[in-house]
Amino acid sequence: GPRPGRRRRGARNAALHPVTAMAREPLPADAVAAALMDLDGWSLDADGGSISRRFEFRNFSEAFGFMTRAALAAEKLDHHPDWSNVYRTVDVTLSTHDAGGLTELDFELARRMNRYAED
Repeated sequence: GPRPGRRRRGARNAALHPVTAMAREPLPADAVAAALMDLDGWSLDADGGSISRRFEFRNFSEAFGFMTRAALAAEKLDHHPDWSNVYRTVDVTLSTHDAGGLTELDFELARRMNRYAED
């Protein structure tokens, strides 16, 4: 039969789906403004439909370590950043394309990225 670990993970993912569906609703402009106020370093892009931040690290290894942690968080949230890396710099833009704007998922991933950058 299936390994116990596999069954547990499936149950956890199933429990997350309702939250994820709700989190994919576009946020109104006032909610976006409020969420941005609590998010160091991020700014609303000119189109109003995405947020961006540049992260700078001491070296490439730290930048890549940050990207690895952020990638694992993105997989868990099933929400993936548009990003690029040049040596010690990581530029990130977040948006929920299928919602046509910003959702709670964007802000959750941004908060996690900020935490990882501070570690």
